[in-house]
Amino acid sequence: MGRSAFDLPSRLLLNLKPWRNAATWRIAFSGGLDSTVLLYLLATLSKTESLPALSAIHVHHGLQAVAGAWPEHCRAVCTALGVPLQVVRVQVQPGASLERAARDARYQAFTETVQDNEVLLTAQHRDDQAETLLFRLLRGAGVRGLSGMPRQRPLGKGHLLRPLLDVTRAELEAYANEHGLSWIEDPSNQDRQYSRNYLRHQVFPVLIQRWPQAVATMARSAAHLTEAQGLLEELAELDLHKASSASEFAWLGLRSLELAPLAQLSDARQRNALSHWLGPLSRLPDTDHWSGWEDLRDATGDACPVWRLADGELHRSDGRIWWLSGHWMRPLPVAGAWLDPASPLAIPGNGMLWLTGQIPDGPLHIRYREGGEIMALPGRGHRDLKRLLNESAVPSFVRGRLPLLYKDGQLLAVANLKGLDGGALGDWHLHWRPLNEDQGLS
Repeated sequence: MGRSAFDLPSRLLLNLKPWRNAATWRIAFSGGLDSTVLLYLLATLSKTESLPALSAIHVHHGLQAVAGAWPEHCRAVCTALGVPLQVVRVQVQPGASLERAARDARYQAFTETVQDNEVLLTAQHRDDQAETLLFRLLRGAGVRGLSGMPRQRPLGKGHLLRPLLDVTRAELEAYANEHGLSWIEDPSNQDRQYSRNYLRHQVFPVLIQRWPQAVATMARSAAHLTEAQGLLEELAELDLHKASSASEFAWLGLRSLELAPLAQLSDARQRNALSHWLGPLSRLPDTDHWSGWEDLRDATGDACPVWRLADGELHRSDGRIWWLSGHWMRPLPVAGAWLDPASPLAIPGNGMLWLTGQIPDGPLHIRYREGGEIMALPGRGHRDLKRLLNESAVPSFVRGRLPLLYKDGQLLAVANLKGLDGGALGDWHLHWRPLNEDQGLS
């Protein structure tokens, strides 16, 4: 093996050294070999080392009949080691990939469990990293995907750590046998219909027979690609900084970028910058399906193109691109009377309205654009609202959500727009605070 499996405790401590000040170390404990060794190592180390509080979390998917006994096994192991255990039962959503659905349910449970200044420790090892690299290579992944599983990443309010990525499966099994550990053997791990199992049982033995160091060298390649991805992210940050000028509609609370600095970049740098910007917001298409971005970028100046992605939409308006998701994607309910204009008005699905200054006499009503509205402005006469919105360069996607204030059938004010918000008619103004994107996410 090159390194003894029995220096695992010191290697683990070294990998976890930057996280010794965390409030809690939570161990993702399936009951299988890898997580059993990780749990045993940490429970043993805690007797001689000053470690954060340890606890374990077992996610019960309920996908197999035999799995019903697994929570009890995990409780027995944790009781013997003196580690508190939390069992979380989840519903796995049906879909094309049961593997992915189970993983999504599991990580959703982890995300909801991990709190501030806590870390979740998972037991993926070097063989898992090599399998991940080959699996993603066969799916046509880019540099980010081929960099494999990161050693650490944000998770919920805390962080996820993989402290065993430099340890082989053989080392873990040797350690478990030496210390008489017992673990669950998941029968699904032998099912070759699952892609990762096929790679593990059918492909890797053949590779290793020809290239004994295949797992180590593939893990090393993943490390090189991680470094390359870091450089791409630095380049993206530089490119995005040039496109991150402030918008006069910053009060919308929406993410936006200036289009011109992006359009000057090569196509590859555009995709790199946008992938970096959109990555936390939506699942992205593969490289062959970015025509939607090109259509949005190259549309004529007066067009209002939209690029629809898995979790939202990218809009272009007045030289900027805007990310819309959550409540911005849903139709508005019908507005109505503002019975107490002296108090703020919560608009269903559209934020908050309030008046400042000398509040106009009622009765007042809130409506939304339907087309053909006319507004009387002192010194300008009756003006078409569409033209007024054009003059103010209001993004097209905002126009249908702008609250309009009416009295006796007459349009008095348009929220937040200077010169149209009531100030031209009297000593008062109509203010609107839209829902932010987080409030709008389902």
